[in-house]
Amino acid sequence: MSNLVQKFQEYSEWRTGVAGALRRYQTWASASKLSDIASEQRIARALARLTDDKLSIAFVAEFSRGKSELINAIFFADYGQRILPSAAGRTTMCPTELLYDASFPSCIRLLPIETRAESQSTSDYKGAHHVWTVLPLDISSTDGMLEAFKQVSLTKWVPVEEAKLYGLYDEDDPDAAVAIDVLGRVEISQWRHAIINFPHPLLKEGLVIIDTPGLNAIGTEPELTLNLIPNAHAVLFILAADTGVTKSDIDVWRHHIGSGAGRMVVLNKIDSMWDELRSPFEVEQQISRQVSSVAHTLGLSEAQVYPVSAQKGLVGKINGEPDLLRRSRLPALENALSHELIPAKRDIIRSQLIADIQDLTVTKQALMSAHIRSVVEQLLELKSLRGKNTSIISHMMKRIDIEKKEFDESLLKLQGTRTVFARLSAGVFTTLGMGLLKDEIRKARETMEGSMFTAGFRHAVKEFFDKSQENLMLSGQKTDEISEMMTIMYRKFSTEHGLALSTPMPFSLDKYRKEISVIEAAYHRQFGTVTLVKTSQVVLMQKFFDSIASRVKQSFLQANRDVDAWLKVVMAPLEEQIRAHKSQLKQRTDSIERVHVAIDSLEEKIQSVEMLQKELTAQRNTLMTLENDLRGALGNELSTMKVAV
Repeated sequence: MSNLVQKFQEYSEWRTGVAGALRRYQTWASASKLSDIASEQRIARALARLTDDKLSIAFVAEFSRGKSELINAIFFADYGQRILPSAAGRTTMCPTELLYDASFPSCIRLLPIETRAESQSTSDYKGAHHVWTVLPLDISSTDGMLEAFKQVSLTKWVPVEEAKLYGLYDEDDPDAAVAIDVLGRVEISQWRHAIINFPHPLLKEGLVIIDTPGLNAIGTEPELTLNLIPNAHAVLFILAADTGVTKSDIDVWRHHIGSGAGRMVVLNKIDSMWDELRSPFEVEQQISRQVSSVAHTLGLSEAQVYPVSAQKGLVGKINGEPDLLRRSRLPALENALSHELIPAKRDIIRSQLIADIQDLTVTKQALMSAHIRSVVEQLLELKSLRGKNTSIISHMMKRIDIEKKEFDESLLKLQGTRTVFARLSAGVFTTLGMGLLKDEIRKARETMEGSMFTAGFRHAVKEFFDKSQENLMLSGQKTDEISEMMTIMYRKFSTEHGLALSTPMPFSLDKYRKEISVIEAAYHRQFGTVTLVKTSQVVLMQKFFDSIASRVKQSFLQANRDVDAWLKVVMAPLEEQIRAHKSQLKQRTDSIERVHVAIDSLEEKIQSVEMLQKELTAQRNTLMTLENDLRGALGNELSTMKVAV
């Protein structure tokens, strides 16, 4: 087992452990009547993060760099042969995702290239199952899988005009004419996108492998530029040791990858430098010089460039030749992935979970403390009645009645807050509505279609992004108003009536504004230097805008869902505490009334309340044990979490 596989399995076990501790906490809280809508949503959100967590690695290279062979060597050597087709020349013709989705059988889903003639992006088509060509995948036959995988590489010859319609032929490219055959056709991929649903152990644990074609496809398929590559947790940029860094390699690096977290450069095919006429020292020097050259050209440190031989590494693994595997240097790359990628991913998930779980545990402990405090107060009241006459008991009943009236007055004021809450909630969706966004997309498309100049295209796109950001900002102002209003109301009930309330669940639309900014930056990287829109680029720019519109729609849809969910639960803790407080006031009144009627029942009532106090104390101890289990599952970083007791 490679170190990468081992670390990924450990990461999967960590997620499973956290999810188990969280479910035990949820089950107990529900059985103990300590659950409310807000806490249930927090737990559901945390469990969804753990269940749906994916770790994506994108392999990016020009053709003939050994990219598919590297994927075979790292992930599929246990099958005893190549799974992804790997041969001289171009084998990956369309963007390919290798993943596992239990809701589908093992299969290869292929999106026809003809869909590029429509305005929908690849992401838009992922829910349209009828559009895809589905090929079954027989996982019991290695040869059968290899044959099925070859379907991804299929091409076809089409007239030049058809290729232009798809944005796959640039008549202004001087090299394009060479690709035309005697019948006036050009060769294009038969498929626009491929999704391989394959129950490999790592894929079942959430790994997603993205296999990309070369520069031409990266530059023409918006899904890669705007979604798959930017959102990958790691991007392995593969070069060939025998060619070094070519001009097309530099273009891919500068415009689509760039240095940053999770970006690694692999210098493949170092076995081309293994020369029996040279000493091992001379071979090592030659490899080092090539690593230095690559690092200098790409503006990296030499430690960020990993020289490997994917082919020899694969052979070494399959044939059980440890010396060949060591010479291939593949283990060094796998170790770098396991020590850099997986811990960084776990830290991201852990930090997100800590925020949810800390709010959850503090709220639960506060609620438990409020219950215990109420019982203690009730016990003190009852004990103070020992030896007292009925007039004193009547006085205490009047005092509780005054508390109840004051509380009822606060509830009347809360009705006014609910009215304002409803008005502000409606205002949030006025500028966040999908209908408004669709209108903006339509306007931008009409402007682009009516312009053949760069300024017109840029203006349309800029207006679209500016309006999207403005609408998010206006909706954010409304959610801020709601947060501020609820914070005041929480504070009022806490100080005036002793309710155990901290602060409302926080909410912000800032992350969606950042998402829109990232999408806009990707568009500018692609077309920011264009000074004149050529005829061949019109289709491509419109394709990119269609993908941009799709990405922005996804962000707005998720923002709408998040706002709706937040509005449903932001008042839940307050309302839960109000119900509990009303119940406690009634219990106190009932207890003293019974004592007033029959003074002999006082001791019996005191014993009953003391028993309740013991039960609540035991519950709090159980709650703290479950919280400690959660902290242990999440890791030591949570040991500093403060708990209200």
